[in-house]
Amino acid sequence: MKRFLLQDAPGRDGSVLIRGEDYHYLVHVRRLKSGGAFEALLPDGKTARVTVRSITDHVLEGLIVPAGPQAAAPSGFQTGSAETSLPPLYIFQALPKGTKMDLIVRQAAEGGVSEVVPFTGERSVPAPQGPGTPPREERWRRIIREARQQSGSRIDTRIHSLLSGQELFAYWEQLRSKENSALGLLFHESPLQTEPPPAPGPGPLEKGGFHRYLSKEPALVALAVGPEGGFSPAECKRFIDAGFKVLRLGDTVLRTETAALYGAAAVRMILLERPWWTLK
Repeated sequence: MKRFLLQDAPGRDGSVLIRGEDYHYLVHVRRLKSGGAFEALLPDGKTARVTVRSITDHVLEGLIVPAGPQAAAPSGFQTGSAETSLPPLYIFQALPKGTKMDLIVRQAAEGGVSEVVPFTGERSVPAPQGPGTPPREERWRRIIREARQQSGSRIDTRIHSLLSGQELFAYWEQLRSKENSALGLLFHESPLQTEPPPAPGPGPLEKGGFHRYLSKEPALVALAVGPEGGFSPAECKRFIDAGFKVLRLGDTVLRTETAALYGAAAVRMILLERPWWTLK
């Protein structure tokens, strides 16, 4: 369901004032009139219905009406709160060429990813930022907002500032220090080196899979996705040394923007269906 994202919490009386781009969207794109209403997602993650009290040249005034209770769900089925109760999902995305990152960010927001962390990998080719070009993070935040309003995702997807490879691993250690059961998954398009020489390449592909790793109920999950050409052997070794588990996404080589979506979707669906599966 499409939901408008309220950037500011309503007043004590439930009133909201909407200006700027949000005003333009509701009045000129959605064409709302006084007496109309729209579904909204509040900053605290709750849903509500907003009735339009008045519209002036620059301000839309609305009143929050709490959303009614959800219809009873079939026995054993979790209601809409199931997705927000999942462990946070991070995508560590090595910067791809051109505007592919825009698509990755949009798909992540639609798919309920908690945070997208772009970083410069060894094989990344960052696009030049000319004078007057809006900051990438600003554009990505706008894309996230549009995607969440379109999809109705309750997950407050964030975009991290662009990191270097070294900064990425420092950030991962910060996350691990807060959550001991953090799970890192490294997506790689081909089996890693299993024959001599043992160095400097990474070790053998670890025998495991999504279900086995996720059965340990991690407090958070981080997916590492390479750019075009994938990760270098040295980068793979760094991820493995940092505790990441290596996984292949089938036998085909996926585009970087496809791999991010594919991996995030697999993790979320497996976690959502956790109550109904068991390992042999």
